[in-house]
Amino acid sequence: MMTIALYITLALVGVAVLLNVYRLVQGPDAPDRILALDTLYINGIALVILLDLVLGTRLYLEVALLMAVMGFVGTVAMAKYLKRGSVIE
Repeated sequence: MMTIALYITLALVGVAVLLNVYRLVQGPDAPDRILALDTLYINGIALVILLDLVLGTRLYLEVALLMAVMGFVGTVAMAKYLKRGSVIE
């Protein structure tokens, strides 16, 4: 029963990733695209953690942590660029 729930969850998060990619490409302006990219990071982290649960290893948890850190730094950098025009000032 748990494996069926994991596979259904993987499929639903995969659909969410596709919808985020659509918003990333189709977004009307830059803040919408940044928000879609941030949500894409979160869904990617969810996919990695679900894959870790399906495979039964603990190797991918470090990958999820690295993705979370890089996603946060990337989102902050893009927001600062939109606000000021440069990242480091």
